[in-house]
Amino acid sequence: MNLLILFLGYLFGSFPSGYLAGKIAKGIDIRTLGSGSTGATNVLRHIGKRAAITVFLLDVFKGVLSILIAKYFLLNHSWQVAVGLSTLIGHIWPVWLNWKGGKAVATGLGIFLGLSWQVGLSTLGIFLVMITLFRIVSLASVTAALALPLIMFISFKTSNISLPFLVISLLAMTLVVWRHRENIVRLTKGKEPRIGQP
Repeated sequence: MNLLILFLGYLFGSFPSGYLAGKIAKGIDIRTLGSGSTGATNVLRHIGKRAAITVFLLDVFKGVLSILIAKYFLLNHSWQVAVGLSTLIGHIWPVWLNWKGGKAVATGLGIFLGLSWQVGLSTLGIFLVMITLFRIVSLASVTAALALPLIMFISFKTSNISLPFLVISLLAMTLVVWRHRENIVRLTKGKEPRIGQP
């Protein structure tokens, strides 16, 4: 049963919401435009706000759903973390799209909302503050990812959060930063576009 849920996590993560948004809304392959990501930011730039919000919510839901199913079947914390990682892997490397998916931000948020809603909301809060101040999605995403392990560590010290949750926060941070490596280069050069810019 545990392995089946692990596989379901990958399938949930690999649901190609951004790709489908491009095909349904404009008949395009979003992977051929902009950053090539199937995530909400690339959808926003090339399809529009409504599609981007839909993709964002669906990607968050994928993460939440996988953890809720793991909890429903009483999987322990280590298995919940494994299911969460499987979902992230599915989102980043979906089998249906030749292993080319999103950057793990929205789905990662969903996973941490499922594991610990306090940690998830705190991380979302940092993202929203950064996006409000600077209007650069990648900067907000990377900052929130870097803050995630610290938030989890504080929660780990003050609540019943277990060590596997701290481990997945470090792994998720690494994946998000790695997926944004090109954005980080542009940020250091002052060339990363703000929301509304091409």
